Amino acid sequence: MELQKISSKCLQNSEETAEVVNRRINLLTLHLNPVQDTPVQELELLRCAGKMKAINVSTETLSEYMRGKHRDIQEEVFAYFNSRPKLQTPIEISKDEHRELCMKQLVGLVREGGIRPFRYVVDDPAKYFAIAEAVGSVDMSLGIKMGVQYSLWGGSVVNLGTKKHRDKYFDGIDSVDYPGCFAMTELHHGSNVQGLQTVATFDPLTDEFIIDTPNDGAIKWWIGNAAVHGKFATVFARLMLPTHDTKGVTDMGVHAFIVPIRDMKTHKTLPGVEIHDCGHKVGLNGVDNGALRFRSVRIPRDNLLNRFGDVSRDGRYTSSLPTISKRFAATLGELVGGRVGLAYSSVGVLKIAVVIATRYSLLRQQFGPPKQPEVSILDYQSQQHKLMPMLASTYAFHFATLHLVEKYSEMKKSHDEELIGDVHALSAGLKAYITSYTAKSLSTCREACGGHGYAAVNRFGSLRNDHDIFQTFEGDNTVLLQQVAGLLLKQYREKFQGGTLTVTWNYLRQSMNSYLAQPNPVTARWESEDHLRNPSFQLDAFRYRTSRLLQSVAIRLQRHSKTLGGFGAWNRCLNHLLTLAESHIESFILEKFIEAVKNCPDENSRAALKLVCDLYALDRIWNDIGTYRNVDYVAPNKAKAIHKLADYLCFQVKNIARELVDAFDLPDYVTRAPIGVQTPSEAYTQYTQNVGF
Repeated sequence: MELQKISSKCLQNSEETAEVVNRRINLLTLHLNPVQDTPVQELELLRCAGKMKAINVSTETLSEYMRGKHRDIQEEVFAYFNSRPKLQTPIEISKDEHRELCMKQLVGLVREGGIRPFRYVVDDPAKYFAIAEAVGSVDMSLGIKMGVQYSLWGGSVVNLGTKKHRDKYFDGIDSVDYPGCFAMTELHHGSNVQGLQTVATFDPLTDEFIIDTPNDGAIKWWIGNAAVHGKFATVFARLMLPTHDTKGVTDMGVHAFIVPIRDMKTHKTLPGVEIHDCGHKVGLNGVDNGALRFRSVRIPRDNLLNRFGDVSRDGRYTSSLPTISKRFAATLGELVGGRVGLAYSSVGVLKIAVVIATRYSLLRQQFGPPKQPEVSILDYQSQQHKLMPMLASTYAFHFATLHLVEKYSEMKKSHDEELIGDVHALSAGLKAYITSYTAKSLSTCREACGGHGYAAVNRFGSLRNDHDIFQTFEGDNTVLLQQVAGLLLKQYREKFQGGTLTVTWNYLRQSMNSYLAQPNPVTARWESEDHLRNPSFQLDAFRYRTSRLLQSVAIRLQRHSKTLGGFGAWNRCLNHLLTLAESHIESFILEKFIEAVKNCPDENSRAALKLVCDLYALDRIWNDIGTYRNVDYVAPNKAKAIHKLADYLCFQVKNIARELVDAFDLPDYVTRAPIGVQTPSEAYTQYTQNVGF
């Protein structure tokens, strides 16, 4: 009898379990194959502003304005890889296989695809960066490997060398017959390039330089292309000239030298060169990073890249620049293209992530009002606040980096000193700000897609891991922001000494005058939608904040330097200085976004961009509302109005989110995430097929 009860109870439990399983399967089936006839329920948002006119956005028109004149070359890149499945990077691939595939991808693109990026590095940098963005979106490892070959190794030859170097190496670099490295970073010195310890001593008897690694700390480290494929390296070393005094040698500062590291025919490591593999990394494992040690490696005197300094046959040093510091600045100034490229490419990564997360959020349905269909998760306010300001930032960064590329291209043609300074400051600030923002946003996008965002096939993991190092190479972000802060303080001193401010900093003169005056108690209380969406109010608010931070940190530095000295005072105010630099960059980004809105020729596209620009501006102001409230720049009621309007703009941008992400014009092959394809009905089908259904 007791056995019968137990058996009956087990049967009942089994039936209940089966019922639960069946119900769960049915729910999953509905998600995988949503009923097409059921309209998606949208959550309504209570109106908090005046009635806003609906915007009809033409994706094609907006995309044409966004992508500009180099759209065709990017389409060629996408078409090449889309037509060659064997060159597409699989989800699961070993380090060694990935490295070989990356080399095949680069060689194929150049030799078979006929796309020659190196020809544009100097003559048309905007076209080069457009190719780099497209290549990086195919595989970020490939984008970095291409950058090492052409922007770093090739760029150092054409920018730091002279005609004899270009004549000898250009064709080989262009065709990838001369794969090369950029050997600057050492084990003990990364950001502090002036502290490099590798030495290049001139031997007048043989007319050669002797390259030496004096200690373990001077080993060249993290050198891309070194571990497997590189045959040459541009080595940065201290140029030592023999003297006839007791010192024996004179240190002429850091210079660049072309050093062969492998035999051109056998590919064996050359005598005196030691190469070691840096191994498996967090990301970018298609790039063969290695370590280089040199033991009395002799190279011809002509291998000195001598644009800014040369050594004659008898050992005399000549330069058009009078000091080591000026030569060093000129050398690094010619390498600023790497930062420009990273800022531009980082926006490309952000576009991919935002496209995938937004499309998924439009497709995915969860919960809803009682006895009604489930609603899109992008209808939830929390999801809008995660993704819509990010989408607005992506647009803002797009226009800011386009301007940076234009300025860089102009600089390469004119060599104007004022423009060189502007590009240096902008590239440092935008690279630091954008790559940091993108790194955080990649995690947010992954979280916004729930468990499906954790699947490797949906790309967030690889994008996050590959992009993470963008915050470090080509200048650590914290160091770069300090450079921007230092330049701001220099301009601040110029302002009060009556000097002329350069273009990028012009706004400081007017906004500093505004800061030194008290906030206007009338405008501090204006809270109408027209006022808050006025570009003048938005830009003034951004610039006011920058000027306030600049004035206050200048006072703090002056006070602390009396007791701590210059270095100690800087360190005491470091977080303040970083905030100042970020504020300045945000002001610049908004300025360029406002200009892009104004210049858009299509009325509907302009209206959409204005909406997105307003969200970018008001979201930033609200995120730092404490700063504005502390000095009564914004009254309490105005602060509430800003918050309410930013919230409403989030909702309005959501309503055109599909058109906005489609305007980036990234083909499904590029996003490659099943949950991020353009056609919702295909999304879950591709996803389930990927795991074997």
